[in-house]
Amino acid sequence: MVEIAQRVAELVQIPSVNPLHAGPKSGDDGERQISSWLADHADALGADVVVDDVVDGRCNVYARFEGTSDRAATIDVHLDTVGVEHMSDNPFDGRIEDGRVYGRGSVDTKATLAVVLQVMTELHAAGQRPVPTVNLVGTISEEGGGLLGATRYRDWLLDRGQTVEQIVVAEPTMCAPVHGHKGGIGLDVTVHGHAAHSSKPHLGANALSGAARVVVAIDAEQERLAALEASTPVGKGTVSVTELAGGLARNIIPDACALYVGRRTAPDEDIDEVRAALCQLIETSAAPLSTTIESLYGDGSPGFYQDPESALIRSLAQLADAAPTTAEYGSNALRYGEVAHELVVFGPGSIDQAHQAVEWVDISQLERAVDIYRAWLTQ
Repeated sequence: MVEIAQRVAELVQIPSVNPLHAGPKSGDDGERQISSWLADHADALGADVVVDDVVDGRCNVYARFEGTSDRAATIDVHLDTVGVEHMSDNPFDGRIEDGRVYGRGSVDTKATLAVVLQVMTELHAAGQRPVPTVNLVGTISEEGGGLLGATRYRDWLLDRGQTVEQIVVAEPTMCAPVHGHKGGIGLDVTVHGHAAHSSKPHLGANALSGAARVVVAIDAEQERLAALEASTPVGKGTVSVTELAGGLARNIIPDACALYVGRRTAPDEDIDEVRAALCQLIETSAAPLSTTIESLYGDGSPGFYQDPESALIRSLAQLADAAPTTAEYGSNALRYGEVAHELVVFGPGSIDQAHQAVEWVDISQLERAVDIYRAWLTQ
């Protein structure tokens, strides 16, 4: 099916790198371009379109295709991509070669956007409508910045007193329905000490020493979490320190040290309790030095878990002939628990090809996804 490959290639050729990852190769205006593209194309297919300015002109797009039944289904596709500075070939050429479409975003997640638009184009050309009302939601800022687009869409629904019967969150899952993955909390921590000449360390307070105690405490907490029993197939919570920076010079006792602490949360964990306990652990282990703890992208998210026997999961599993599974990565599904009756992560292609120096999606996966979405939206 040449048409679907060309549609993905066209989308790849629109740079839509998240501004947090933008660089000389990409510029920082990509989300705006693809939002405009989606709004125009959805309007041409007869959708009712809302363009929602989330932040600094970066817009979500909500396209409503009226169905023939009382059912409604929302498909969330994030419009942004990760950066391209490390890519080894042209990130935006969208070349079609050896049964694949290449380029940034080809699999994550412009593939699903192309698939849904392909099905809606077919229906429009035939003078038909989907059976469920389809809300195609293009969101910004999934690849960095705290899922701002999904948060905005959730709040947009809540402000109108609306919930959604079914939400499909687009990610590359090899067309297998993903019914759960972990949530998370990210904490930027600064341990505060007191500077002094390194020949007289007793006159200072070494912030690196306080930070080292935090690292040891976090490692011990990870060991405790690892010993717990998992309550769902998603697995257990984890915690780790992944960034550490401090020290001004070799002859100065450091007065500050910065750490990043990442905590992955299981679906059964209370996010407020986890955050409070983690902050207390950091403060206690750094003592007697003081700490500043910030969460730049909100208060964190509980894990996502949907009963694999739910109607949505069973329907997609049957259409795709694929068993429901769980994922190790996160997605916009973390924001939709309070507005969706049923929730799944689903899409063509493999997550193994996402974010790579060479990104691609198999055309066979695109064709399979078109068949699945066509069947799902016309039954």
